[in-house]
Amino acid sequence: MARQSISLTQPNDKWLKAQIEDKEYSSKSELVNDLIRKERARLEKLEFLRLKLSKSEKSGIVDQSPEDMLAEFKERARLDGSL
Repeated sequence: MARQSISLTQPNDKWLKAQIEDKEYSSKSELVNDLIRKERARLEKLEFLRLKLSKSEKSGIVDQSPEDMLAEFKERARLDGSL
């Protein structure tokens, strides 16, 4: 595992220490690694959503009303057994 030396602002250091004192984490390293993992997962989800949005924007405009779309979604769900 790579070792790093980082500088923290006083409020951030105080917050890190409080998390460890509250027994949420056993060390600052564990906490920082968890924060990084969570941020990486959040960014992956965000990128997934961006790709889906881009794909949907490129697919064109729908002529159906929201009610018709909902009825179609419900019918599909009934047919595939998820509703």
